[in-house]
Amino acid sequence: MEAKRAMMMMLALVMGMAFSVVQATSSAPAPSPTSDGTSIDQGIAYALMLLALVLTYLIHAADVFNY
Repeated sequence: MEAKRAMMMMLALVMGMAFSVVQATSSAPAPSPTSDGTSIDQGIAYALMLLALVLTYLIHAADVFNY
């Protein structure tokens, strides 16, 4: 019975030390995300491509109806 008690105390000691080490290591907070303008440029490019597609469709549709 005494050996079991000693093993439990050793386990409790090791677990306590392990948890204190885990809690002691804290990482720095992640930096806030910043935009470098590429997402804005990509959005403008998509809008311009959509405008070109619509204009092409409208010009083509108007050209078909004139004949």
